[in-house]
Amino acid sequence: MSNTRTVILLEGESDRAAVEALARRHGLDLAAEGVSPVAMGGATNIGAYVGKYGPAGLGLRLAGLCDAGEEGDFRKALERAGLGADLGRDGLEALGFFVCVADLEDELIRALGTDAVERVIDAEGDLGSFRTLQRQPAWRAGNTHDQLRRFMGSGSGRKIRYSSLLVDALDLDRVPRPLALLLAHIRQS
Repeated sequence: MSNTRTVILLEGESDRAAVEALARRHGLDLAAEGVSPVAMGGATNIGAYVGKYGPAGLGLRLAGLCDAGEEGDFRKALERAGLGADLGRDGLEALGFFVCVADLEDELIRALGTDAVERVIDAEGDLGSFRTLQRQPAWRAGNTHDQLRRFMGSGSGRKIRYSSLLVDALDLDRVPRPLALLLAHIRQS
């Protein structure tokens, strides 16, 4: 991290994989640009990471991505670090922190559409496993979007592997808003 100027705080490895894949697709070398995506191991760790990398720590420029359910944790940590007061969604975005409607997988599935996501799953040889999930009593009556979100979250490493594959499958003019805004923000650094 010796040449790092900006740290992107991300909830987990799947978010980091997606951000790295999107940057790569745009021809952006994050390391060369002094940008380090950091997976925090969960949103509740945001305070420690803001403390480590933010104004009271290394004094680096911060950015980030979080799920809607974790927005409050991010807001409080940024406010405690002196980066704003009474931050609303606009205030978070002005600081470079962007909120996914439910989570990143939800954003990617909506951007691609369920048929395209199923094609990605099929190309990876996992369509049979997905169909098995769809036949389970708890998921049988659900919609395909919710079934896909559940599928991405089950299985060891599946969420991490598919986050970059789904980004790779996106038309670049259909990148989910939080990811697109995050990429635009880090390009301004």
